[in-house]
Amino acid sequence: MIKRTIEVSGEGNHLSVRDGSLCIRQGDREVGRVPLEDLGVLILDSPTVTYTHSVITEAIAAGAVIVPCGRDHHPRGLFLPQENSLQTQRLARQVAAPLPLKKNLWKQIVQTKVANQATALGKERKAAKALRNLVPRVRSGDPTNIEAQAARIYWPAMFGKDFRRLPEGPPPNGLLNYGYMALRASVARAICGAGLHPAMGLHHHNRSNPFCLADDLLEPLRPLVDVQVQALARAQAAEVNRETKFQLLSLLTATVEVAGLEGPLMVALERVTASLARCYAGERKKLELPKLWN
Repeated sequence: MIKRTIEVSGEGNHLSVRDGSLCIRQGDREVGRVPLEDLGVLILDSPTVTYTHSVITEAIAAGAVIVPCGRDHHPRGLFLPQENSLQTQRLARQVAAPLPLKKNLWKQIVQTKVANQATALGKERKAAKALRNLVPRVRSGDPTNIEAQAARIYWPAMFGKDFRRLPEGPPPNGLLNYGYMALRASVARAICGAGLHPAMGLHHHNRSNPFCLADDLLEPLRPLVDVQVQALARAQAAEVNRETKFQLLSLLTATVEVAGLEGPLMVALERVTASLARCYAGERKKLELPKLWN
């Protein structure tokens, strides 16, 4: 089942739960209603939105992720569900995962990310060929930092030689931030659904980052956002607004390929995280990671 992503922005919205549904009101008028069982991600992107406590507790109980954002549209945290009958067992395996396993899994992630970046640039591009040549050079743990070498080729080819990828940088950096945020929330949701913890990463590690594993698994998906942002920028829509946010949120239902099977991204993420849980359990050595284009 494809879960819905709801973003609440603008002024004067109040959220509550009634009859198993999320209700959105403006004054005395109801402007939206979504069954909680259909809700996958709820993004609260307005400083004036208000909500009852039951919105948090019941949405999470239904398996949804809630993302409260600041005035700069950046997430200030995530409310995540933590319900999985195998969670204790899987968390123990995640904690005990040996370093060689984590390094090998990170190698696979970097290879897939660079391959997806190459495809995003197009088959005839010189830069795309250079990226494809880097893929087989990625070693366990990526000790030579092929990921960074690829970035130096990729960003100028994607957005021009003057572009710098900086979270606080000029447009279209804001659109990239927003798109990555939406995907990161969905990745974190899938991680929790698989009975794993999003804070215990394979490569990313930072004591102030509670979503290191989500950031690891997000890497191969970033080119999906990049291509959409490139199209928006070319259409002179490089600012974060209602229309561009709608375009970026639509990526959560985009079709991706995982292990030869195509399907919506939010469904595919469940396969990705399930394969990771099996890797931690020693049942397999290869992650099922998303291929974004044929």
